[in-house]
Amino acid sequence: MGGESAAPTPFARALCAGGAAGFAVDVSLFPIDTVKTRLQAPQGFLKAGGFTGIYRGLGAAAAGSVPGAALFFSVYETTRHVLGADSVLAQIAAASAGELCACSIRVPVEVVKQSQQAGQIDASLGRGAAQIYAAGGLAAFYRGFAATVMREVPFSILQMPLLERMKVLWVGARRGEPLAPVHVALCGSLSGGVAAAATTPLDVVKTRLMLGADAAGVAYDRGTLECARRIAAHEGPRAFFSGLSARVFWLSLGGLVYFGAYDASSAALRDAGV
Repeated sequence: MGGESAAPTPFARALCAGGAAGFAVDVSLFPIDTVKTRLQAPQGFLKAGGFTGIYRGLGAAAAGSVPGAALFFSVYETTRHVLGADSVLAQIAAASAGELCACSIRVPVEVVKQSQQAGQIDASLGRGAAQIYAAGGLAAFYRGFAATVMREVPFSILQMPLLERMKVLWVGARRGEPLAPVHVALCGSLSGGVAAAATTPLDVVKTRLMLGADAAGVAYDRGTLECARRIAAHEGPRAFFSGLSARVFWLSLGGLVYFGAYDASSAALRDAGV
């Protein structure tokens, strides 16, 4: 991804580099994600745990970050080169396909992680997952799936074309010299922050659905639109931007680490013959 779009990234390289990037960003920035989740929790920041136990759910994040990111990048790189790597429509389609595949792994992980972050279940990965299963069966792990897709796909169709465009412009400014991982990281940071701000309302709805109830303890059981309607009616429009600063900060830093790690890992794997 360092600016050279002529040759497709091999599937195995994208898979391995994506896994490394996902692990790096989720583990290194986990406390910020916890703060963001608690700011969006229906019971409020302090009752959800405040600044205590900010590493609750780290096991779930680590377990899901590698396969989720690996699946996204392998599908994204393959799809965009099949459709035409320099086309914005191809980048949008590839990002959408990558997110849809990654969400099949990401959503169960998010349900466990966010329930742990909000103090709703045991901090142990195994016991926490068992509690969720006992309460709602396998379907409980896909609570908020539609809302997650509705957040992740718009996020990626904003972030990825913006990222690719910034890289092209920067390569042009460097008179064709390929970008280093640090340059790709900076592009990822800016594109991630813009996409994060634009999709925060969708993230709030997704978080509420995954945590399962509103501030009064009444369950969200009628889907995404009903959840959004109840937030608007009972908490007002400002509630849709709960955790905005934390989310933008987290995903700007996340983009820096994520795409920098991906590009550095991809370059190392290329040099190793992968």
